[in-house]
Amino acid sequence: MVRKVGYMFITGPDVIKVTTGEEVTFEELGGSDVHNQRSGVAHFIADTEDEAFGQMRELLSYLPPNNREKPPYRPTLDDPHREDPELQTIIPDNPNQPYDMRSVVARIVDDGRFLEVMQYHAENIVCGFARLDGHPVGVVGNQPRVLAGALDISASIKAARFVRFCDSFNVPLVTFVDVPGFLPGTDQEYGGIIRHGAKLLYAYCEATVPKLTVITRKAYGGAYDVMCSKHIRADYNVAWPTAEIAVMGPQGAVSVIFKREISQADNPKQRSEQLIEEYREQFANPYYAAERGYVDDVIEPRQTRAALIGALRMARDKRVRTPERKHGNIPL
Repeated sequence: MVRKVGYMFITGPDVIKVTTGEEVTFEELGGSDVHNQRSGVAHFIADTEDEAFGQMRELLSYLPPNNREKPPYRPTLDDPHREDPELQTIIPDNPNQPYDMRSVVARIVDDGRFLEVMQYHAENIVCGFARLDGHPVGVVGNQPRVLAGALDISASIKAARFVRFCDSFNVPLVTFVDVPGFLPGTDQEYGGIIRHGAKLLYAYCEATVPKLTVITRKAYGGAYDVMCSKHIRADYNVAWPTAEIAVMGPQGAVSVIFKREISQADNPKQRSEQLIEEYREQFANPYYAAERGYVDDVIEPRQTRAALIGALRMARDKRVRTPERKHGNIPL
């Protein structure tokens, strides 16, 4: 949608005023900002019509003419073995400090080019198109800068739709994981976060394109399962040394597992902190998960581009035989 030009709504301001008594302008009801930020009806926003056409051309450059053809290859001079040393320090030492997942993506994909979809809607998850070694990929990543990257209703729906879109056009999926869990709260529970979160789970399970996953930091509980984990048939899962793969974070786990021991300690706070540190050293790392086959490898962040391109080359001709049926039963 073009700002101050395009409008979309089911019923206009005049009808709404008569039926509900609400006073609302065209811009407030169906302007480009409303549909790109709040409703998620529109996926791109532009300042001019020419810019909108440019966005459309770029979008189509990632897609095949139909679902039976492969996405269009575009030669690149970006070295497939390129390493980016900046990735080594992009994860803050403080596990509660945010960073920009877009920066991670841009340092890995061809020429740093990333066409983000629904950029201003459900900003706690990032979706968009890029290329690896000239081949289009769909990128999904938790965004720690917004809601700590937690999955809520809007983010689950946004990502599920994008995953299904990519699968429809044979575009491989690359998922970057830093998720502390599903967003807690009565609004989320009453709104059906279980049902909407299941949409993303279903979309990844249903997808038959190559599915590659990189765990950068937190990968906790059910939210980790939903984010294209090995448990839902991802083809290639790697973790950075900063990854924490567990049912929950160290603090939450310790408060449950050692509740009695902490309450009986002479100094409960000190004992709790000690147990948290012990838990973090033993379990809050990717090596425990790697021993059990939950991830294929633990790699240095700077090696991510080469690792993904290598995996994509192996999985590019992936074929999956699905059951004969009319369609699946996605939890709508």
